[in-house]
Amino acid sequence: MQIDKQQIIDHLKSLGDHDKADQAQSELPDKVDTDNDSGLLAKFGVNPKDLLGKLPGGLGGLGGLLG
Repeated sequence: MQIDKQQIIDHLKSLGDHDKADQAQSELPDKVDTDNDSGLLAKFGVNPKDLLGKLPGGLGGLGGLLG
């Protein structure tokens, strides 16, 4: 699944992790692939499942069904 980099940055900022958000801004690609970029997401402490409900038109209740 692809997630826009800005959504990850906004998520980090909402958690108060402004330093990680700044680092993510410079290191993440514009579109983050949750499979291919899982190492980068882990580096910033981001679990893609945490973002599913926040995506515009997101997956809603399907987030819990993804494994």
